[in-house]
Amino acid sequence: MEKIGALVIGAGVVGLAVARALAQAGHETIVAEAETAIGQGVSSRNSEVIHAGLYYAPGSLKAKLCVRGKEMLYALCASHGVPHRNCGKFVVAQDDREVAALDGIAARAAANGVPVERLTAAQAKAMEPALQCVAALSSPTTGIVDSHSLMLALQGDLERAGGFVALGSPVESAVLGPHVLRMADGSELQASIIVNCASLGACALARRFEGLAAATIPREYFAKGNYYSLAGKSPFSRLVYPAPADAWLGVHLTLDLGGQAKFGPDLEWLDVHTPRDIDYSVDPRRADGFYAEARRYWPALPDGALQPSYSGVRPKIHGPREPAPDFRIDGPQHHGVRGLVNLFGIESPGLTSSLAIAEHVLALLDD
Repeated sequence: MEKIGALVIGAGVVGLAVARALAQAGHETIVAEAETAIGQGVSSRNSEVIHAGLYYAPGSLKAKLCVRGKEMLYALCASHGVPHRNCGKFVVAQDDREVAALDGIAARAAANGVPVERLTAAQAKAMEPALQCVAALSSPTTGIVDSHSLMLALQGDLERAGGFVALGSPVESAVLGPHVLRMADGSELQASIIVNCASLGACALARRFEGLAAATIPREYFAKGNYYSLAGKSPFSRLVYPAPADAWLGVHLTLDLGGQAKFGPDLEWLDVHTPRDIDYSVDPRRADGFYAEARRYWPALPDGALQPSYSGVRPKIHGPREPAPDFRIDGPQHHGVRGLVNLFGIESPGLTSSLAIAEHVLALLDD
């Protein structure tokens, strides 16, 4: 049986970042990816936003890892030539209740060490003439990134450090302590370290880890986000988010590196039990809600301008009426299994946080 130092399961942006960090720390590292290319799941179906860290509870993993990860991500993009742009973002309010929400975001941002600036309606409109609002919050450290180029850069660093990605290599199960992994083709592999970065499949896979207490594995839920692209040129140079309602950030306008605008994601809880059952098609009829939401801050959005684009699914570990929990990055201190880290519920800001998540995983393993 082949023996290796570390096996990372899943070659999305977080799995590649973790594997890169392990390899650079001197571990013989393999990434086992079920698909035939990297980043085919959550990592290729998101908004590609570099989040500033405005919304997350101070002291939470989401807050700490987003702020730290953002700094690391901008530095890596600069050093590796990964296409990105620090375009900034406006969070906009339309009434007194939403102005109060901006106050809450500004306080949370300050607690997280994230710069923001309050803008009057006139100041915001001077910077974005197509915008309608009564007040806005400017986030100058928000940006956008080419997620696939980022993943290729991470894979390149991993390979330069001696690691590699094994494509078309789904992990079926594992027996823990010593760790023996059974691959879908029946072969077996022994590893000193296992990091479960399987995203939508992470909870189900962890249930097939013999020797891991069932009580340490959360239940998974799947929440779809649909995106619609804007036909024609965007009148905005920044991202525009409505002031958040409840735990959802609303239908926001984001840009790609070519300046093309898209709206989304919305929030559609799915009644499915496995990632294989997910339908990623975008229903054109859902566009009606997008027009209504977007016209609150862009009244001139033309009829017929929104085209179904793509969708992604968030790997939730809470249900529709439950408060959103923090990232679950469970190391040996949590479940008692040496050399194992499970990552559960790594949704937004997972891409932004990826390099800091990798740093955190290494610290858990070193402890």
